[in-house]
Amino acid sequence: MAAEGVSLNHVSRESSDIDRLAQFYQEIFGFERIESPKFEFKVIWLRQSPSFYLHLIERDPSTKLPEGPWSSNAAVADPHNLHRGHHLCFSVSNFDSFVKTLKEKGIETHEKTQPNGKTKQVFFFDPDGNGLEVASQP
Repeated sequence: MAAEGVSLNHVSRESSDIDRLAQFYQEIFGFERIESPKFEFKVIWLRQSPSFYLHLIERDPSTKLPEGPWSSNAAVADPHNLHRGHHLCFSVSNFDSFVKTLKEKGIETHEKTQPNGKTKQVFFFDPDGNGLEVASQP
């Protein structure tokens, strides 16, 4: 193994509206906004204690990167296929009330249970079309 003492530092999401995306992650997952460096483009750094960081980066319109992962193949964001696609997963201890809150906010979801029947899953998209999964804690 080449790397030692490895740990996940952060996940980045590029967006044309990082304020909207930050609000979503703060409201849905309880991320807190933390100080971020001053670049020549806008960034917002969020933290989910104790050590998970999400870096939101202002989209560079000159790049050819897709705005959201579903946009390369489909015009509609459908969470039914997310379990086989690109997504970021969080675990919560209040799975049922969490799913209820998503539905109350009008967020389209797709629920599954892992084959062993122990872990419930809900799949959905953030406002930019990034795939998300939330799993119940066993």
